[in-house]
Amino acid sequence: MNHRVCPWWIGYSLICPLRRWGQNPAKILAPHVHEGMTALEPGPGMGFFTLDLARLVGPSGRVVVVDIQAKMLDRLKRRAAKAGLLDRIDARLASPASMGITDSHMSIDFTLAFAMVHELPDVARFFAEVGAASKPGAVLLLAEPKGHVNASQFDSELQTAREAGFNLVDRPSIRRSHAALLKKG
Repeated sequence: MNHRVCPWWIGYSLICPLRRWGQNPAKILAPHVHEGMTALEPGPGMGFFTLDLARLVGPSGRVVVVDIQAKMLDRLKRRAAKAGLLDRIDARLASPASMGITDSHMSIDFTLAFAMVHELPDVARFFAEVGAASKPGAVLLLAEPKGHVNASQFDSELQTAREAGFNLVDRPSIRRSHAALLKKG
C-alpha cells in the first residue's frame, strides 16, 4: 500500500461543496451518529465530514479529530468556529507513532475512517488504537477510495480490523468508495 500522506493544500479541493453531490456527509453519517455521542474522526483534513458530525452529535456530544498535519487542523478549526461548532470539537495533532487518544479509552461510540487508512504505515496499530478507544458495540465506518485502494487491499484492511475486535455488519454503498460498517465485539 502507498503510505504517502495527502498534502495539506489538497484539503481545499476535498472540502469543495460540489463533492456533496456524490458524497453527502449528512446522508452517510445520519444512520450511525446521534445526539450525545462521542465520535472519532482520524485524518479529517479540513473537515468535510467533521462539521456534519458535530451537528449530529449535538451540543451534548463531542467529536475528536486527529491529524498529523497542523495546517489541516487549523483550517478545520477555523471552519468549525465560523459554523458555531468549535465547542463540540476536540482537535488533536497526532504523532507518527500514535493518534494520542489513550485518554479516550472505551469512550468512543462512532469512528469515521474515511479515505485515510491506506495512507498509514501501520494499519494494525491504527485499528488497535481505535479498538482500545471504542466502547463495546461502537461502530466504525471504514471507506477507502476505489482510485487508491483495490478490493484486495480493502479486504486486507477489513481482516486487520477484525483482528482488532471489529466485526463486519454491513457493506454500505458510498459513491467511488469501498465501504464497510463494523461493530466492536
